[in-house]
Amino acid sequence: MTSTLQSATTTEAVTKRPGRWLALSVLVLAVLLVAVDATVLGLATPYISEDLKPSGTQLLWIGDVYSFVIAGLLVSMGSLGDRIGRKRILLVGATAFGAVSVLNAYATTPEMMIVARALLGVAGATLMPATLALIRNLFHDPRERSLAIGIWGATASAGTAVGPIVGGFLLEHFWWGSVFLINLPVMAVLVVVGIKLLPESRNPNPGPWDMISVVLSLVGMIGVVYAVKEAAAVGFTWIMVAAGLLGAAALYGFVRRQLTLPAPLLDMRLFRHRGFSGAVLADLLTILGLSGLVFFLSQFLQLVQGRGPFEAGLAELPAAIGAVVAGLIAGRVARRYSVRAVVSGGLAAIGLALAVLTVIDRSTGYPLLGAALLVVGVGAGFSFTVTSDVILSSVPKEQAGAASAVSETAYELGAALGIAVLGSIVTGVYRDFTGPAGTPAEAHESLGGAVEAASGMPAQTSEVMLDAARSSFVDGLALAAGAGAAVLLAAAVAAWFLLRGQRLDNAA
Repeated sequence: MTSTLQSATTTEAVTKRPGRWLALSVLVLAVLLVAVDATVLGLATPYISEDLKPSGTQLLWIGDVYSFVIAGLLVSMGSLGDRIGRKRILLVGATAFGAVSVLNAYATTPEMMIVARALLGVAGATLMPATLALIRNLFHDPRERSLAIGIWGATASAGTAVGPIVGGFLLEHFWWGSVFLINLPVMAVLVVVGIKLLPESRNPNPGPWDMISVVLSLVGMIGVVYAVKEAAAVGFTWIMVAAGLLGAAALYGFVRRQLTLPAPLLDMRLFRHRGFSGAVLADLLTILGLSGLVFFLSQFLQLVQGRGPFEAGLAELPAAIGAVVAGLIAGRVARRYSVRAVVSGGLAAIGLALAVLTVIDRSTGYPLLGAALLVVGVGAGFSFTVTSDVILSSVPKEQAGAASAVSETAYELGAALGIAVLGSIVTGVYRDFTGPAGTPAEAHESLGGAVEAASGMPAQTSEVMLDAARSSFVDGLALAAGAGAAVLLAAAVAAWFLLRGQRLDNAA
């Protein structure tokens, strides 16, 4: 298999398509669309809690159902793009993403919000694999492709900065639904300009799109992730065990079916390539360690330290700046040193930064938080850019959509697991806080619920309750940071061995 992969990259003609950089500018708009949407939710969570009054479990579902659905559909949508055209599926997905954003903005119940986020996941599953696959087909020169992937990753990081800042401004001047409506102008520009600039590309001999495989992938991913979420939140139950067994059986069936189909949705032989598997595993563990913590960090800045949404968005800016800078130079650094040194070093840096966050308390000053966020951004920028390059370069361009989908599946699955597992650590510690007599049950569901409940309580009682709730929330956040640090440091060690001998120039 390795020799096949090497041949695919070394014999491919290095041609330079005219207008490729203008086309890249359209692709990064799609990345910006998804990144902004992912980051504004954390800032809007306190306002959603106040308006829709979700339970703690519903709040977690609002946060992670998007990732559950997108993780289940990414491989299917990436393979569909290989078959019907990556440009076509990108433009259709962007249009749907904008339309469903309106449904998110005007959700009136927790259940409606969860459904809207799930539908957004369906639309989002078409975007990220298509953008990376089009980069693979636009840029044949390995060094240009590394730079293009760096720009792609830097834009995603910029979206994490633009999202909180723009979202914070909107939250201070409008209602929370406005943070979803900012998707509409970006989507409009993407579709109009993309029609003119993007070249169409597809697999010339794709074979049929197997619906049985699509269903198996969706059921398997959602079943397994749901089981992990439930086990972390409430322990072992019959429903959790049944969901886990169903998901595992569906994924087993998916793998077996791919090995027998003449034109599979995903060529499972790709995982025999150590560099491909190592890069995918590094992505998954990195996001698992980061996502749950980041999801609750916005609540810490606002509900614990009393910052406004706009100020909280600015406070998270160092992470995005570090990721942008690191992403743009990651390819050059990996060629100068080695892939495993850059990826393992990036993961270790994130792990150490998260370890520092285990000492935070309610009065922790911003210099410590800002420095930790900057290191997290630099580490993530180096790691994600190089692993994306490895994954894309490890496959023939005809399979770029499916390979990109694997990369994004690892990202989204890691996000879902991170929010489920680390988020459940925060929630589990938080719920055990001891409040004064008269503390309502909803105050134990989430910190946002406690803040809302405090408005209807006597001043002295509410102050005591909020003090206990905030202290308990910070304890949970510190514990989750420690768990995330352990995951990231373990991922750094694994990447060092799995990526041994990996090079960007020949991709194998």
